[in-house]
Amino acid sequence: MSSTINVGIVGTGFGQKIHIPGFQLHHRTQVAAVYHRDPAQAAEIARSHDIPNACSNLDELLSLPDLDAVSISTPPFLHYSMGKQVLEARKHLLLEKPTTLNVEEAKELQRLAETQGLVTCMDFEYRFVPAWQRLAELLDEGYVGQKRLIKIDWLMSSRANPDRGWNWYALKDKGGGALGALGSHTFDYIAWLFGPVRRLLAKLETAIDDRPDPADGGKRKPVDADDTTLLTMELTDGTPVQVNISSVTYSGRGHWVEVYGDRGTLVLGSDNQKDYVHGFRLWGSRDGEPLQELPIPEWLAFPKTYDDGRLAPFLRVIDRFVRGIEGNESLVPSLREGVYSQLLMDLTQRSSESGNWVEVP
Repeated sequence: MSSTINVGIVGTGFGQKIHIPGFQLHHRTQVAAVYHRDPAQAAEIARSHDIPNACSNLDELLSLPDLDAVSISTPPFLHYSMGKQVLEARKHLLLEKPTTLNVEEAKELQRLAETQGLVTCMDFEYRFVPAWQRLAELLDEGYVGQKRLIKIDWLMSSRANPDRGWNWYALKDKGGGALGALGSHTFDYIAWLFGPVRRLLAKLETAIDDRPDPADGGKRKPVDADDTTLLTMELTDGTPVQVNISSVTYSGRGHWVEVYGDRGTLVLGSDNQKDYVHGFRLWGSRDGEPLQELPIPEWLAFPKTYDDGRLAPFLRVIDRFVRGIEGNESLVPSLREGVYSQLLMDLTQRSSESGNWVEVP
């Protein structure tokens, strides 16, 4: 493989916002091809982003000479079939969350990647945001002492308007809903920051049960994907965790993680409703003193930020992907972390349906 890693982009919604510019900005990667099922759309996207190859067939993209890797940011219901096709073509894989539609699909992708000796990476970008990385450092240093309670609120207004258009996101069997969009991240960073989960109790709600379909003259169509997720969890170390996630909370408080221990408290949060990454700040308190904002060390800072806050951490995700390919080893976060996030999503669905606590295997 040449020193430049040639990447194919599959998925052109989030792909055009983050994946294409990310791989074009990174000094070790270049976008060699883009896929869209409509040939005219593929050609226009390739032209506007100066990409040499436009493909309307995934086999066509995967057969391009010198293609090293593929980045998938399609809707979740396509992740398994497309991911499998990419891995069977012996290309390294970067995959958007949620991983798949169920944990068995996620496990099969992981097994296939390992069998083929291929590197995988998941876009769990909160692991790469400076304020979050500082939170991880302070937790590792024992800042809060023995954890007593973890409280997570992720309350957004992105889908609070009932007239926002209907699409795949409205459908549970397509991987839509707040659990897939936000819960997949939450489960990953809980495992990263606090450790594995022993058991959970969940309630999924759908507050807005129909939306207008712009592709069908504005006809209102049913919504069965969740827009609110309520979770109580117990970690394997016994720490209780309370999680409230919603995409339909007008003027919601944003994204907050609170950690209470016997020696101190840490609070990480952002009230930014327009950008899921920009705006995070960190506060701490020891021995009952008032909370004070904590500085984020220079060594954790982004070398450059962008109008869309997701781009800077995505470049760090690409760094991990590139290093993994160079060393022929999947680095965290890989499909292994994607499998765990998907497992907890599946168990959340099971708990909500049964109304019972569910043990995590």
